[in-house]
Amino acid sequence: MGQPIRIGLVGSGFMGRCHANAFRSVGGLFPLALQPVLELIADIDEAAATKAAGALGFRRSTGDWRRLVADPDVDLVAITTPNALHAPIALAAIAAGKKAVYCEKPLAADPAAAQRMAEAARSAGAVTMVGFNYLRNPMIRTAGDIIASGEIGSVIGFRGVYGEDYMANPATPHSFRTDPAGAGGALHDIGSHLVSLARYLLGPIEAVVGVTTTIHPARPAHAGESALRQVEVDDRAVFLARFASGLVGAMDVTWAATGRKMQLAFEIAGTRGSLAFTQERMNELRLYEAGQPAARAGFKLIESGPAHPPYGAICPAAGHQLGFNDLKIIEVAELLQALSGGAPAFPDFAEGWAVQRTLAAVLESSATGAWVTLPAG
Repeated sequence: MGQPIRIGLVGSGFMGRCHANAFRSVGGLFPLALQPVLELIADIDEAAATKAAGALGFRRSTGDWRRLVADPDVDLVAITTPNALHAPIALAAIAAGKKAVYCEKPLAADPAAAQRMAEAARSAGAVTMVGFNYLRNPMIRTAGDIIASGEIGSVIGFRGVYGEDYMANPATPHSFRTDPAGAGGALHDIGSHLVSLARYLLGPIEAVVGVTTTIHPARPAHAGESALRQVEVDDRAVFLARFASGLVGAMDVTWAATGRKMQLAFEIAGTRGSLAFTQERMNELRLYEAGQPAARAGFKLIESGPAHPPYGAICPAAGHQLGFNDLKIIEVAELLQALSGGAPAFPDFAEGWAVQRTLAAVLESSATGAWVTLPAG
């Protein structure tokens, strides 16, 4: 057993449960110098927090996140709250001297708040990580290795799409996801994942031009109510991105894609080959190699297995497949490894800020109809 690291989790919804599961599971799968202890969970009130502690295995609970951040028995703060709370919780945790702050995406409600978080972390020397968990898929890392090796030649094209349908029904009520002051909208909610993936594979984005649209102009103000309230965020965003390399890519993001549950997908064309991937078949990557005989030309299937680390830490057999929660476990393992002297944590708050600047630039472009240039980085 490694040295204990005591976890404080803020929020027990969908992502809170994913985090709790990852912290519970990681020590049995990865050899770690640090072993998580589920110390304290905070939720909207004392009753919700007590219930969450029992369900998720935390030693203690509180209805006030400020108590969690100030608690000397919490070493690492994980944040899975609505977006508007990310910055105040993270900034308080950094100021309290916590060893690490682990925050779900998008990093903050706006780029200015993300900047404050990134700069505070840098000044304090805090280890940070943003929950872009799809980057942990071994097939994404394999794609990155193939691109970096030059195997498909110079990249000349990128097409990315992220489609889900959880907001396709106009009767789905407002929530923090539709809060215009809290990084609401499809672009921030799921487009942030696509931008993070594009940056990981292809490098910095230097300019964007795009259009955002609201498909359903009104939604129920609250669940079970007939009264409608205007929607002020995007349901779909379509944009071009010019990368620092000169490559221009196209991205299409919507949470109203009827029938789609997890279509985070891309095709990358190179001068000597191409790659194709969709998270709906997350254990598969397709590779096309130019120069094949015409009778046998086509994409070949690369199937995830122990030859694609860290798959083997979770399953010893190829083709048995990883799942969504496994990616979160891998993410937590890498955060704990960074804390004990391993490779630096990535994506950190600085990268989360860069992603958020890109999203803000798309919204600005949609309002002005012009290309928007981003700062370098």
